[in-house]
Amino acid sequence: MKVKEKNIRQKFQQLYEQSKPKPNLVRNSFRAFWTGGLICIVGEIIYDVLINLGISKVEASAFESIIMIFIGALLTGVGIYDKIGDYAGAGSVVPITGFANSIVSPAIEFKKEGFVFGVAAKMFTVAGPVLVYGITSSFILGILYYFFRW
Repeated sequence: MKVKEKNIRQKFQQLYEQSKPKPNLVRNSFRAFWTGGLICIVGEIIYDVLINLGISKVEASAFESIIMIFIGALLTGVGIYDKIGDYAGAGSVVPITGFANSIVSPAIEFKKEGFVFGVAAKMFTVAGPVLVYGITSSFILGILYYFFRW
């Protein structure tokens, strides 16, 4: 019986490998590169506009991050960011707008379950581990820097 199951699994694996679509790596890399670059250019334009309005560089950086996160969340909410993600792949995930998308998408998906158990509980399923490990590693590196900076 086990030999028969093994043969069936091997045949299934062969059929799967034959029917699996082959990604076009050059095209996908180009799309990710230029889309991610375009998102970054939008961020730079926002930063330059803020600087030209007389805002300090530190404040302009903070405002730019807030604006980019808002744009990413807004585009996710109206369904546009998912289309950008389908087209660009990792090019839409890497910039800060991808972070906003990773928080808003689960919240939208689970809104039917209510505010507490749906939106609030599921909002950080993707971004939560990123935040936890990012904050923890920056804290540890800060302590190491403090003790070894001499």
